[in-house]
Amino acid sequence: MKRLYSASATVEGGRQGRVASSDGVLDLDLAMPEGLGGPGGPGTNPEQLFAAGYAACFESAIRLVARQEKVDVAGASVTANVDIGQPPDGGFALEAELIGRMPTLSRAEAEKIMEKAHRICPYSKATQGNMPVRLRVEE
Repeated sequence: MKRLYSASATVEGGRQGRVASSDGVLDLDLAMPEGLGGPGGPGTNPEQLFAAGYAACFESAIRLVARQEKVDVAGASVTANVDIGQPPDGGFALEAELIGRMPTLSRAEAEKIMEKAHRICPYSKATQGNMPVRLRVEE
């Protein structure tokens, strides 16, 4: 793979610690959610960070596909919902739902754009076969 960009972040203290990127732009407290047995609190968690990254990447993939197809997606947005749970085989696993909003397109057009974006988004490629990802268009 021809490397185009590298990101680096360090965590100290696990889910109750702190995360910081190597460039200092990201510097956040972490808090274990109550749903996972933690105290909750004002910090973020790995699932929120993953959801933010996936939503940003996927929305960019939508814009790339739209440019390639000469389609207007002004006002587009993506919400990523990430769930963590316990599968029957033990341990923990993630699931995601990506909700796309493209007010300038019909539902059918938006679904087509989302399917194409799902094929090129690096997060989608990384999760393919590793976790369920549902796509949904919301009007």
